[in-house]
Amino acid sequence: MSTTLAADATVLGACPHDCPDTCSMLVKVVQGKVTGVQGNPTHPFTQGRLCAKTSHYQERVYHPERLLYPMRRTGAKGSGAFERISWDEALTTIGEKWRAIIKTDGPTAILPYSYLGTQGIVNGLTVGDPFFNKLGATISERTFCDSGASTAYVMTVGPTPGMDPESLAHSRFIILWACNLLSTNAHLWPFIDQARKQGAKLVAIDPVKTGTTAMADLHLRPRPGTDGALALALAMIHVIIREGLVDRDYVDRHTIGFDELSAHVAPYTPEFAAAETGIDAEIIRTLARDYATAQPSAIRIGVAIERSAGGGQLVRAIACLPALVGAWRKPGGGLLQLPLWAFPARWDHLHRADLATPGTRVINQWKLGAALTGSLPLDPPIRALFVYNSNPLVVAPDQLRLKEGLARDDLFTVVSEQFMTDTARYADLLLPATTQVEQDDLMFSWGHLYLTLNRQAVPPQGEAVSNAELFRRLATVMGFDDPFFQRSDEQILRESMDWDAPSMQGISMELLETQGYARLNLPAADIFAPHADGGFPTPSGKVEMKASMAAGGNFVLPTFRQGCSDHQDGSPVPALPTYTPPRESGIRVAAPGARYPLAMMSPKSHSFLNSSYANHRRQLARESEQRLFINPADASSRGIRSDDLVRVKNDRGAFVAVAKVGDEAMPGVVVAPMGYWIASSRAQATPAALNPTVLGDLGGAPTFSDNAVEVELA
Repeated sequence: MSTTLAADATVLGACPHDCPDTCSMLVKVVQGKVTGVQGNPTHPFTQGRLCAKTSHYQERVYHPERLLYPMRRTGAKGSGAFERISWDEALTTIGEKWRAIIKTDGPTAILPYSYLGTQGIVNGLTVGDPFFNKLGATISERTFCDSGASTAYVMTVGPTPGMDPESLAHSRFIILWACNLLSTNAHLWPFIDQARKQGAKLVAIDPVKTGTTAMADLHLRPRPGTDGALALALAMIHVIIREGLVDRDYVDRHTIGFDELSAHVAPYTPEFAAAETGIDAEIIRTLARDYATAQPSAIRIGVAIERSAGGGQLVRAIACLPALVGAWRKPGGGLLQLPLWAFPARWDHLHRADLATPGTRVINQWKLGAALTGSLPLDPPIRALFVYNSNPLVVAPDQLRLKEGLARDDLFTVVSEQFMTDTARYADLLLPATTQVEQDDLMFSWGHLYLTLNRQAVPPQGEAVSNAELFRRLATVMGFDDPFFQRSDEQILRESMDWDAPSMQGISMELLETQGYARLNLPAADIFAPHADGGFPTPSGKVEMKASMAAGGNFVLPTFRQGCSDHQDGSPVPALPTYTPPRESGIRVAAPGARYPLAMMSPKSHSFLNSSYANHRRQLARESEQRLFINPADASSRGIRSDDLVRVKNDRGAFVAVAKVGDEAMPGVVVAPMGYWIASSRAQATPAALNPTVLGDLGGAPTFSDNAVEVELA
């Protein structure tokens, strides 16, 4: 931690949230209190702006409902009744409970559950992994976000950062695919806007009408959940090949599998795609021609792209497109997925998977409700749950069964949190966690190429501790005497990166302390074309249109624990991008009398960050209460008008929302923004109650958009 904290200062910080923008912040401290935050005006990506979620971050730090002390449950689980206890009592209780469980059932009866409540390298995704691996607990598999897309991407082009986000300013044709940029990646917009001012055309592919799609020159709305978007991508490949728009020199030198792909896409005509997507065949042809000929062309894919039965195959198809047309040749051309691949983080050192006993049980986080209720047969059953950096009762599916599992009297649950979330209400013990301005951290980014330092600005409020400090205390309680478990935050920070890597040359802690950030040692955006001459980090060194990894057995991505090359049902992954039909009947044009004839999408809200900020006055004022956007045609046939209360249901559950009738949702589709808390929702349920638990085709991805529902007046 920082050794001295000034009573009056402007401290260099970084936004901690699960967002591609990873903003550099200036934290204003007056008389030992944070009085405001602002975007760092010198940071080339932040450019002095923060989003609607974080622009008043001080309100989160000093929120009247902040958890500040260890607490013990005094009422029924879910009641939110707790009393204050000491840290010693909390830690002693945890140690006694866990040792008793390990003695009777073994360590795999303990399940950790965490994600990216903060994404810092010190306190984020991996902070608890070494501890729980050493403990022998069940491994919690994290595949909520981008795991399917990452699997498909790596199978095709390898773990490359791809195009520099800032190079979009030099693009001539840009496709935003499943990406509501202005709500979820707003700091990328100035670069796109610069390209548009220079004549670039912008196409948005999204079933939902958003602020981003309203800014596009062309908005295409494929039916969700039908994998119509995959049909669209395959049809684009079909047109590019059939009409001779291929850059044969690039394909011949830098790809493998072109001949097989060419034969494979023959059936995927624009007419086929039109039937699947609802988009006119001629529009599809024009899109393919414009993308191929207006070079350099760029595609930015969003995290929602994987959320259907064939989402991984969709990314496989999209990843083939830039190579087909030679888009990689110039700055501003190629594919933008996750620039995080450029950061030389020492993931093995951070995860410490070597500490886990070989063969230790793995449970995907998507199956938490089933794991806690016995629907997923487990021996031993889960006897203890430790939740940090996450609010599963709102973000995970199977909400009704999850509530049932969390209510078990024989389940010992500990939650580390900043607020009394829906999940926290079911805890036996609550532990207070620091906010970003109360801790040190180092931030990589999955949306740009800057490493950003966060320095502690003020002391922790109450008795809150950082995640890193929490696991130091737990290691002491459980008798782990390896010095690794007592490293300071500063040690973790300094050991987290390969400072000798080529991309880190010229970057030092001294530079980060002075400037707050540093661009990785890569060429400037206006000259950076990373694959102009190939050099893809795949087994072949080329774009693998026919993926060798599909036949090569499982492989593991460095930032996720997951097997990646097999389907969830155990069948082999097709080596070529292949159409996958929907899993839920009724998502396509439903037959008359279908029980659940509507497709439901649950995208991220503009003012919430997943479930964070959904308890904040300012953000709630912008979002209002849970809404359901429904097309006039679907509303009329159900007697629904704007502002009516409606019940959205399927066999998994139901929730109540305020109807908003308009063209935000296309016919046959309803849109329920996620992030609202159960405690403030009508009928004590949210869209998570309806989300399917089935996994996608690659990487254990979720299938939010493969979700059939019905809507009625409440």
